Amino acid sequence: MSSISSYKDLTGAVSVQMRAMRASQPDLMATFGQLAAAGTRDGALDRKTRELVALGIAVACRCDDCIGFHVQTLVKLGTTKAELEDVLGTAVYMGGGPSMMYATHALRALDEFSR
Repeated sequence: MSSISSYKDLTGAVSVQMRAMRASQPDLMATFGQLAAAGTRDGALDRKTRELVALGIAVACRCDDCIGFHVQTLVKLGTTKAELEDVLGTAVYMGGGPSMMYATHALRALDEFSR
């Protein structure tokens, strides 16, 4: 089991720290916000597809914070468990055993954010 007690708590705590960084590093955070917006807006791929790709990368890179934020967004975008599981399967294919462990984290986050 992950050492994360709650993905809602995790994303909330990270959001607080990111707000603090916005105050101390406004140019960095504004630029990061622009990058995030550009990387997730509708284009040849729709926003949900791009968020699914981001989740797959988060799992393969083993970033629990990223998993939390992307799953939270995917729930808001109406992603089904089957869609999420397909992406997790690809992430495990690309990242092996460690990605398998983090894929279970993403399923846990889905369960939590879907309540």
